[in-house]
Amino acid sequence: MGKSYPTVSVEYQNAIEKCKKKLRALIYDKHCAPLMLRLGWHSAGTYDVKTKTGGPFGTMKLKDELAHGANNGLDIAVRLLEPIKEQFPTISYADFYQLAGVIAVEVTGGPEVPFHPGREDKAEPPKEGRLPNATKGSDHLREVFVSQMGLNDRDIVALSGGHTLGRCHKERSGFEGAWTNNPLIFDNSYFTELLSGEKEGLIQLPTDKALLSDPVFRPLVDKYAADEDAFFADYADAHMKLSELGFAEA
Repeated sequence: MGKSYPTVSVEYQNAIEKCKKKLRALIYDKHCAPLMLRLGWHSAGTYDVKTKTGGPFGTMKLKDELAHGANNGLDIAVRLLEPIKEQFPTISYADFYQLAGVIAVEVTGGPEVPFHPGREDKAEPPKEGRLPNATKGSDHLREVFVSQMGLNDRDIVALSGGHTLGRCHKERSGFEGAWTNNPLIFDNSYFTELLSGEKEGLIQLPTDKALLSDPVFRPLVDKYAADEDAFFADYADAHMKLSELGFAEA
């Protein structure tokens, strides 16, 4: 049985389509796709299936959530987006931030991630400490993505490939460097770089290396490195699931 999504008005759907155009222009102009993808992910990735709290419900604009250590720098994303949000007062922040993440993937040459509107804003930010810790291994990844969020092993590896975009900043995460040579292009080079070993100037975090040593993760790394279409298909599915955690559950 598929998900049942809330019905939104024609006006709301039209506002979403117009908003997409504005987001494409902003993300292209400011080269901020990695930041917008991170905003979408970090907003959604706080969801906890057991308590049904957290998730992609617009709380990232709140000072308390922006103050979480894992969200260093996301105040820039919130600030960059606010002039567009002001043009679309009917769109929820919950939909708006997830839409920004989806458009970031599209603008940089990645797959089209299905987007369903209708998320409602919540007033309570999630507790701190629910997002992945880059210094840990595969057990930690499963604890966060599978036990907490309700995703699966394939989703973990596919979403890790999103690191094809962007770079680490020492002042935000303690790490410095990009995962790939073209951090503004969405492709499968995260996986090809991972398999080719460490290189001067590029970064591989403990959570990245865990994908190579885990017996379930590793075949997926090999598959995505060899077949970009397979990666794009699985990524689009995983990103959609992440962006809909706690929303329109089946």
